[in-house]
Amino acid sequence: MSEKLKELASLIVNYSIRVEKDERVLITTQSLETREFVSYLIEEIYKNGGVPCLKINDPILGARLAENNNEGRIELLKKIQENEVELFDSFINIRYATNDYENKNVSGEMSKKLSQALLPSSDVRVNQRKWVLLNYPSLLDSYKAKMTSTEFMEFALKVMTVNYKSMSELIKPLKKLMDKTDKVRIVSPGTDITFSIKGMGSIPCVGEMNIPDGELYSAPVKNSVNGTITYNTPSPYQGRVYNHVSLEFKDGKIINATCDDDNEKLNEIFNTDEGARYVGEFSLGFNPEILYPMGDILYDEKILGSIHFTPGQAYKDCYNGNDSGIHWDMVLIQRKDYGGGEIYFDDVLIRKDGMFVLEELKPLNFNYNEKEAE
Repeated sequence: MSEKLKELASLIVNYSIRVEKDERVLITTQSLETREFVSYLIEEIYKNGGVPCLKINDPILGARLAENNNEGRIELLKKIQENEVELFDSFINIRYATNDYENKNVSGEMSKKLSQALLPSSDVRVNQRKWVLLNYPSLLDSYKAKMTSTEFMEFALKVMTVNYKSMSELIKPLKKLMDKTDKVRIVSPGTDITFSIKGMGSIPCVGEMNIPDGELYSAPVKNSVNGTITYNTPSPYQGRVYNHVSLEFKDGKIINATCDDDNEKLNEIFNTDEGARYVGEFSLGFNPEILYPMGDILYDEKILGSIHFTPGQAYKDCYNGNDSGIHWDMVLIQRKDYGGGEIYFDDVLIRKDGMFVLEELKPLNFNYNEKEAE
């Protein structure tokens, strides 16, 4: 296991963020359970002549602090994050799942104010600094995945260290196609939605910002989205999990939002600000080692045969003009075992039941159908 952790540390330092001499790197982790892995990161950063620093954010203590948030604390957190983006060149963020409901007693209004206060420095961090986000395997993750802790650790390390260099080559025909596409239509049970991505471009995600990785994202033209999308995976957000979320759009805006859980809380999220009811990202997922949802968005959004369609902030490299304090990735799996579905680019079928049908795109199926038949 140690060798795989060393391999992952090297991947992050030398491939994802490419640490250079004198580069200041802030490592943030949520648990001391990650100490072996963090020690390998520190070692790799020093090898490259970088300057590592460490911050530990315990999510349980963080929730206790947030439950009594006030204006003074929000202002302090704003200044701390502003200082961080000034002081550091690169950021390695290591999440460690403990409890999806830990923040359920945190005030929605205060969360909204905090998101808005941090938005300018978060924008700098995401768009002007190097960064990578990783979810370190935890006991909660193994429970969700219905695996032993050892089985899940082995699975996670396999998923996180796929051959991203090879994937970056396989993705090129899809990027070329997406970059020249205007109209997109997505059809699945409970879903029939259209939008334009004309002129938006696309960004490959192959291990440089998220670990695990494996997606190609764009953004819809802001006012072009019409129809309904129903997500068939759990959607965790701000300490709650929402199931069977269905969003109806008219001229880009969410005009109706429902779920199987708390519709009032769901709509509170979309009322965070004006941009929360518009979409900032559209993405296709294709990590060959991730097949099933486990309630961890960093894994779920990369599921082979999935898409995610994200209300909230748009990334600057595919900027459609939408700004928001939220960025909520929600996932629809279109493989046959999840109800199937189709994706059309300019009225041409490009993916059916989660599998690409155009010859030049078929390598991104990673022989899934053949594996299933074995």
